[in-house]
Amino acid sequence: MNERHYSLFDKFIIEFDKALTTVAGKPETTARATPGDELDEAELSPAERKQAASLMRVNHAGEVSAQALYQGQALTAKLPQVREAMEVAAKEENDHLVWCQQRLDALSSHTSVLNPLWYAGSFTLGAIAGKIGDKWSLGFVAETEKQVVEHIEGHLKIICEQDKKSRAVLEQMKIDEAQHGTKALEAGGAMLPTPVTRLMGLVSKVMTRSSYWV
Repeated sequence: MNERHYSLFDKFIIEFDKALTTVAGKPETTARATPGDELDEAELSPAERKQAASLMRVNHAGEVSAQALYQGQALTAKLPQVREAMEVAAKEENDHLVWCQQRLDALSSHTSVLNPLWYAGSFTLGAIAGKIGDKWSLGFVAETEKQVVEHIEGHLKIICEQDKKSRAVLEQMKIDEAQHGTKALEAGGAMLPTPVTRLMGLVSKVMTRSSYWV
């Protein structure tokens, strides 16, 4: 079967649809069960609920960014196997997106109003990384996932021990993110220069601190 070639306008419509689905729709997932789904909802104090919701909002925003990053890289990646790997990872990240949304709903909270901004910025960075070269694109994924794991570890240290449902989601996300980073390096990802990783860390701090509150 011949591969279908899309026009520039077709590609724009496809990517715009993916963006809308990620930010405000119901994205396609791997249909994995939500971690901790079998656990009872904990009785949390108002302060504990507020903190848990704020942390899950940060994680949801992070997954929006991750989804955009993978979509941008898949669009410009040169090797077919790299594009396929990006698309598979994006689908797995959608699991995280849905899990975080479920926790926010259960905690009677909301996603970040800044999500469209995070998506646009991350998609652009992903597309640029993919255009520069697949080894750098994969290296960008590996460093991103490394920083995400560090954020999740930090959240697990401060989120209420009684909120086992949120903790179960974060634990599984941590496992998945670490695997994505490892796979990116095994696929040929290059280690990024220190100035680049530091800049990524600064951008990440802006996103997490903003999403915590709005």
